[in-house]
Amino acid sequence: MSKSKLEYIWLDGYTPTANLRSKTKVEDDFSGKLEDCPIWSFDGSSTQQAEGGSSDCLLKPVAIYPDPARKDGYLVMTEVLNADGTPHLSNSRAGIDDEDNDFWFGFEQEYFIMDKNTQLPLGFPVGGYPGPQGMYYCSVGGKNTHGRDFVEEHADLCIAAGLNFEGINQEVASGQWEFQLFAKGAKKAGDEIWIARYLLDRLTEQYGYYIEYHPKPVKGDWNGSGMHANFSNTILRTCGSKETYEKICEAFRPVTKEHIAVYGEFNDQRLTGEHETAAITDFSYGISDRGASIRIPIITVEKGWKGWLEDRRPASNGDPYKIAGRIIKTVKSAKI
Repeated sequence: MSKSKLEYIWLDGYTPTANLRSKTKVEDDFSGKLEDCPIWSFDGSSTQQAEGGSSDCLLKPVAIYPDPARKDGYLVMTEVLNADGTPHLSNSRAGIDDEDNDFWFGFEQEYFIMDKNTQLPLGFPVGGYPGPQGMYYCSVGGKNTHGRDFVEEHADLCIAAGLNFEGINQEVASGQWEFQLFAKGAKKAGDEIWIARYLLDRLTEQYGYYIEYHPKPVKGDWNGSGMHANFSNTILRTCGSKETYEKICEAFRPVTKEHIAVYGEFNDQRLTGEHETAAITDFSYGISDRGASIRIPIITVEKGWKGWLEDRRPASNGDPYKIAGRIIKTVKSAKI
């Protein structure tokens, strides 16, 4: 009889920023298939998802990946359900309107690697600052590059887990990095970002680091962290029409506040109109414009207005399920 370790992963009920939670279920002779992952339960009163007098919440498996760091291990992404089987209020995945997976998302996850002892980003000296921004972005060499071994190991883990991991690069500030993931289907895109975040956070336990997802952890003349959302559907991928693209972009204008509401906590500290951002109160779009709310990639234009759009406003601590769900709702509302 073989035994497998299934790590059930879910989002807790903390607002406005949810946290990852997980626990291990040992199964005998497990097939490795999602349909053979049983529904499980947990104490919702410990995660702000239930009252103590009626504390059981259910975990419904929705995606499974091999766990590259554990023998006979699997990573099981789950949705949280109420005891009666309905989606819990905190279950942002269940509300995504993309059952046919027509929407494709590529998320660019930025983050800071923090030293647990100094509680500063890598490369920051105690009581001072490193050299100014300019030499850290996509840098090489020990003077400007910090945390590469950690980042490379995380990339290897994501690839070994079967995520559609597309790249890594050091970002503009010292100790700031980014990874990219792409998926066909909004729910799958969200699943893979959360699994990648889980692997990133778990890896810090071996290094004496922690990950800071706050969109502006270092005040002053330092870039904040975002999670740019590249998105398309069949219309954007095939329309060949500048007019259609502009109508879809304009659909975002009257719901600016609704998007900002789900794009991450403390995002006002990042979206200032500086450091490659648009102001949080504004809405704009433009071709190849990284200072706009939505960038129309030059490749999309060169391919005859067939491609995708990039919403640059989501913060690094945003929930990809909420972000994708809101984008889909707005795109579908466009009068085209």
